[in-house]
Amino acid sequence: MPTPTRWQEQLPEAAKTYLEGRRLDEVECVISDLPGIARGKAVPASKFAKQDYFHLPDSIFYQTITGDWADAADEDGWIEKDMILRPDMSTATAAPWTGDWTLQVIHDAYDRDGDPIPFSPRNVLKHVVGLYEAQGWKPVVAPEMEFYLVARNVDPARDIQPMMGRSGRPAAARQAYSMTAVDEFGPVIDDIYDFAEAQGFEIDGITQEGGAGQLEINLRHGSPVKLADEVFYFKRLIREAALRHDCFATFMAKPIADEPGSAMHIHHSVIDIESGENIFSGPQGGETDAFYHFIAGLQNHLPAGLAVMAPYVNSYRRYVKNHAAPINLEWARDNRTTGIRVPLSSAASRRVENRIAGMDCNPYLGIAVSLACGYLGLMEERRPTRQFKGDAYEGEGDFPQVMGQALDLFEESNALQEVLGPEFARVYSTVKRAEYEEFLQVISPWEREHLLLNV
Repeated sequence: MPTPTRWQEQLPEAAKTYLEGRRLDEVECVISDLPGIARGKAVPASKFAKQDYFHLPDSIFYQTITGDWADAADEDGWIEKDMILRPDMSTATAAPWTGDWTLQVIHDAYDRDGDPIPFSPRNVLKHVVGLYEAQGWKPVVAPEMEFYLVARNVDPARDIQPMMGRSGRPAAARQAYSMTAVDEFGPVIDDIYDFAEAQGFEIDGITQEGGAGQLEINLRHGSPVKLADEVFYFKRLIREAALRHDCFATFMAKPIADEPGSAMHIHHSVIDIESGENIFSGPQGGETDAFYHFIAGLQNHLPAGLAVMAPYVNSYRRYVKNHAAPINLEWARDNRTTGIRVPLSSAASRRVENRIAGMDCNPYLGIAVSLACGYLGLMEERRPTRQFKGDAYEGEGDFPQVMGQALDLFEESNALQEVLGPEFARVYSTVKRAEYEEFLQVISPWEREHLLLNV
C-alpha cells in the first residue's frame, strides 16, 4: 500500500488493519435517512482523498419508505436545497462483503451556514446527547437487536417463511436460547462474526429468540451516537451475511403472523461527568431520585414518542399479549412482561431498559426519543407509578395501538418536540402522515376474504 495520506492516518485501528498491505479502491460516503436507509455516494479512493465534503439534496429526508416524497418543504418552498456532508472519520469501517477494498464513512449534514441540518437523524441524536452534557451528564446506552433470518421472498403477495436451516428443515419456533437452534444458522452467524470483526465491532453475544429463525445480537454499552452508528452499520452487515447463504435478514417488527415481533431493547444509564458515577445509584448503592425520575419520564412521554420507535403500521402488530412484547408502560425489577424493566445489576451498572422500541425504527431516532423521554423526566422530577407486581399482560394497554393514534400524540407533545427539535418534528410528522395515508389506500387480503361477500 502506498504511503498513507493524511485522512488515512485518521482511520480507526480496525479500518487500518483491514487495509494493511492493500490498496483502497472505493469509499462509500453514507448518511442515514429517516427510515434508516443508507443514502450517499460511492467515490474512488483517490477522489475521496481530495474532497472535504460533498453535496446531497435535503429532500432525501422527505422520502417515505416507499420512495415517494412527502410535501415537507419549508417556508422557501420545494427547492431541494443542497446540504454539505462532511465525513466523521471515526466512523470509517470496512465493507468486507464487497468485491474490492472498500470503506464506509458516515457523514454529518450541515446547511450552507455550517449549522447542523435539524432533521438529519444523527444530528437529532447528537442534539439530545448535548442536552445531557449541558447538565453535566453523559448518557450511556446498550441496544439489543432482534431480527429474523427468513427464506428468500421475491413476491410480496406470499407469506414470509422461516429459512431452511443447516439440517435441511425450516427453522423452528419456540426454541428460545437453544444452542442447537443457533447452530442451524451457523454459516450465516460465522459471516456475521467475520464481518463484525473486520469492521471493528464487538458483539456481546448472539442468542436464538422465540420466533422461527429469530436471533438477537447484544452490543456492549457505550456512547449513544457510537452505538447508533453500529446498529446502522449492523443492519447492512447482517443483510449481506444472509444474502451469501440464499436467505433474507429482516428487521420488520412483525414479519411472520403468530410469531413474536422483533424489538430493539435499549438499556440506559447516566454518568455524572465530574465524578464518573452512575447517577441512578447513591453513595451506599441505593436507588436515587434521578433513577425514579428517569423511569417517570419514560412512562409520561413514551406514548408521544411511540410514533418514532414504532414508525410503521406493521410496528403495532408486535404489541400482542404473551408474545414477548409489552402492552403497557408499567415498570418493575427483573420482569420482562413490563414495558420498562430494571435488570439485575450491581449499583455501578444500574440501568433502565426500554422494551417498547421496535427493530424497524431508525436507531438514531429510536435512541434519541428514548433518551429524550428520560431527560424530560430528569428535568420534571416527577415520580413514576408504583412498581408493578406480577404479570403485566393481565393489565390493560396504555399506549397507542395504531399508527394514526401515535402520530396524534407525537404532534400534540410540545415538550418532546422541543427536546428533539421542532423542525425535525415537523418533517418527521409530515413524512409519516404521507406513509400512513398511502397505506390506507391498500386493500388487504383479509378485507377481500371477509368483507367482499359478507357485508
